[in-house]
Formats: sequence, C-alpha cells, structure tokens
Amino acid sequence: MRRQFLAFILCQVIAFEASAQISTEALLDTIQHSAFRFFWQEANPSNGLIKDRSASGAPCSIASVGFGLTAICIGVDHGWVTREAARDRVLTTLRTFWEGPQGIGEAGTIGNFGLFYHFLDMNSATRTWDSELSTIDTGLLLAGIIDARQYFTGSDSVEMRIRSLADSIYHRMNWNLMRNFNPGILMGWKPGTGFAGYGEWVGYNEATIMCILALGSPTYPVDYDAWLTWTHGYSGETHYGYSYVNFPPLFGHQYSHCWIDFRNINEPFMANNGLTYFENSRRATLAQRAYSIANPLGHAGYSDSLWGITASDTPSGYRARGAPPAQNDDGTIAPTAPVSSIPFAPDECFPVAHTMWNNYRPQLWTQYGFRDAFNLNVNWWDTDIIGIDQGPMIIMIENYRTQRVWNRFMSNPDVQRGLQLAGFTPITSVKEEEQPSEFVLHQNYPNPFNPTTNIKFHLPAHSATTGQAGIPNPNFVSLQVFDVLGRQVATLVNEPKLAGTYAVNFDPSKLPASRHGLSSGVYYYRLTAGSFAQTRKMIFAK
Repeated sequence: MRRQFLAFILCQVIAFEASAQISTEALLDTIQHSAFRFFWQEANPSNGLIKDRSASGAPCSIASVGFGLTAICIGVDHGWVTREAARDRVLTTLRTFWEGPQGIGEAGTIGNFGLFYHFLDMNSATRTWDSELSTIDTGLLLAGIIDARQYFTGSDSVEMRIRSLADSIYHRMNWNLMRNFNPGILMGWKPGTGFAGYGEWVGYNEATIMCILALGSPTYPVDYDAWLTWTHGYSGETHYGYSYVNFPPLFGHQYSHCWIDFRNINEPFMANNGLTYFENSRRATLAQRAYSIANPLGHAGYSDSLWGITASDTPSGYRARGAPPAQNDDGTIAPTAPVSSIPFAPDECFPVAHTMWNNYRPQLWTQYGFRDAFNLNVNWWDTDIIGIDQGPMIIMIENYRTQRVWNRFMSNPDVQRGLQLAGFTPITSVKEEEQPSEFVLHQNYPNPFNPTTNIKFHLPAHSATTGQAGIPNPNFVSLQVFDVLGRQVATLVNEPKLAGTYAVNFDPSKLPASRHGLSSGVYYYRLTAGSFAQTRKMIFAK
C-alpha cells in the first residue's frame, strides 16, 4: 500500500508539472501579444503618445514611443490589430511629433533643433518633468519612426502620408548641432542651461544606433569624428571565460540590435577585438548567465535558468544595474534581460522564460506580460510595466522568429548610408564564440518534457589525443538513457567524436516497438567520453 501511495503521489507531481508547462512557441507568442497590448492600450489615441510605464499618471517616454511604433507593426503581422487601425494610430503619432511646437522655451514645446524632450505630457504632448532634450531617446524614437516608414508601403493616402512625415521628422533633426563644436555627439540640452553638464557619447552602450542614424542623416549629419569618439571608449574585458567589449547592463547590448541586423556586417573597431557586434552581445549574455550560476553575492534564485541583470526597477527605485562585473547587483531579476537576448543565445534564454512562467506566474504575470522586475531576497514584485523593457522583448522575439524587423529596417537607404559611413562592410565569416575548456553535460531542455527533449554536451579540445601528423584522435562517446532501476532505455550516441559542442534530441516515440510504452517518470542520461563520465536526471511527463 505504501508503494502504491508513493507512486500515486509521484504521478500527481508529474501531472502538475506537465499541466504548468507551455511550449516555447506558445510562450513567445504570449509574451509578444501581451507586450503589444501595453503599447496599444497605454497610449493616448488622440495624439499617439505612449506612457513610460503602466503607473497611473505616468508621462510619455519618447523612447517608449519608438519601441511602440515597431510593436504596432508586429501586431499587424500577428493579427492583433488591423492594418487600418494601426496605420491611423501611427499617422496620429507622427503628426504629433511633426506638428508639435519646437523652440527654446522651458514649457509649451515638444522639442528643439528637430529633436525631442525625453518625457512629454500625455495630453498636451509638451515637455514635462524638467526633462532634457535627449539624443539617445530621440534616436530610439527615430528608429521606430523609420521602421514604421518601411512597414507602411501602401499607395493609399494614409500610408503615403506616414512615409512623408517620417522623412520630414528625420530630415529636421539637427544632429550636427548636438555636437556643440565637440567631436562627439552630446547627451542632451536643456532650456536655460543649454549643453552644460552633458558630455559626449563615448561607447560602448545602447547608443550605437543613435550614432549610426546621426551619420546617415541626409540633412544634418555628423562626420566620422563622432564615430571615432564613440568607438574610442570600447574596452575589451574577459569574464567567466568570455572576452568581449563590455557594458554590464544587458540593455546596452540589446537596444541597437532591435532594429539593426549586425549578424553579417562589421566595422574596424569591433573587428580589431576579434568580434562582431552580434557576437559581442552573445558573449555578454553568456557571461551574465555564467555570473549568475557562480552567484558570487549569494542572491536567492540565481541559477542557469533564472537570471537577468539590467537597468530596471528595484525595491529601492529605478537603477542602472548589470554584471559582470557586478554593478548595483542587489538580487533583482528583470525579465527583459534574458528575453531580449533570445536571438543571441536562445538555448540559454528559453529556460529562463519558462522558469519565470512556470514557477512565478501568479506573482509576476500581468495583462501586459511580465512585471518589470522582482527580487526573491526580499520577496518583492514590481507593480509596473515599463515600455523600454517591454519593447525589446516583443521586437527581439520577432527578430528571432521571422527577422521581419531587421529585414525592413536594413532596407532603408539612410540607415545603409549611416552604416557605410561608420565603416561597416559585409562579412563572410564570423569568429565563433569561445567554448568552455572542460567537459560539460548540460541539463536537458525542456524538463519535464513531452514529447521530446534536447541534450547538449561539450567535448574540450584538450580531451582528444594526437595521432599522426598532429591530427587529433576523436574520443569514443556514449550517451545513454536509463530508468530508475538502472535498465538501459536508449542509446543516443555511440561513436567517436572530435572536440566540440553537440546537441542530441531524445524522442521516446522513436524507440523500438517494445519500448513505445515509455511511462511517465524519472529517467537518467549518462555521458561517457574517455575518462569523463557524468549523469543527469530528467522527467518524462506523458
């Protein structure tokens, strides 16, 4: 009776775990759809402005508008809003930014020199919160405007007007004036005090896209000196075995990639570091995951499947945070950090999204998706959704799934001119990311699983012996699956293999006929390669 009772309990646990699961595709779609709702519903339909955050009374963030314009285009493609409704909203937004008063006054204006203030009143569409004329936030707004221009290509009067307004807004921006006789672009300007207190943009961070759009301006471009100033700050570092140009908060490695496809282009300064911009962001992502696994500060929850350190709300307010090295790491986890890195490292980021959904959904999920942040040290759950964190999630998931945003944005001639003036050229090969120097048998994913799961392992270069003429001899590798009684269920690998990273799919339905009845429960998989052997546990949930 006791064995039957334990078996019953085990079945109940497995059934519960299975019921809590969601496929990766369904989860990605759910995250995107929820983020779209933020940009559609947390807006003023009379002027198209989008709130900085979901809190009552929050102002408009012009960067949030930039992300939102692209989110609206994604919403049309997914059928979450009609093209007619979307183009009307986009047209309203562009009219607000084109027709809003520009000038040097402290109040009553939307911007100056063709650029725009960081925060705007949601109703009057004029400067609020004593905010600065922000070059980076104007750049992010402009990216969304250009993307909308590339999306609405119809011959009807509304879509033609969208394209005309997008060009007019861009062409009015005096990027060269925002240097104020300095080689680099200054961060901001304020009525009354002007450029005082605002330094030049020196990389590396989120402003890559701003620099490229300023270079590509057909009317008031900056020259190559601005790019030289920007790249002068690139600093190569090595953390947890990954060498890359560092900026600890992950948003700095994500924002520009929302629109610019850096996968197959490069310029001299990043190339001199042996990297591409895409590879650099991949390594930054993997280094932060490795930092979280090491968890040097002992924060609750940090693991290979729960991490995410970037600028976000925290229990003590909004802070710029990142790692490695640790920058204001108080144990707060921001869902946007791993989700927005999915194109760079999907296998490492998917488990985090699933962990947050499966384990913390009651506290973390809202109608607009994941709350901005949470902290398990103090059981704190943010109350707000923030536009500049939701935007990268919906856009980067779309780039991972369809590349539509990348494809249309990269077709804009002004964008291409900016890239060329920055020295970007096509590349035909990419240096692979650094690999771990030791044997690694990864946890299978998904786990629990049904119908299939993937098992990944790494064989280091030093594991191979050397044969004639210095040619490495492969290790004989065995990867087998056993049940809880130690009986062999399947052999997934049984052959010599050279050093490298491998992924194997385990599909119980493809077992020999006598084993098609594989039951729910705990199973073990064991990797043997030379003198190395390791075993891990997985759960099959029918």
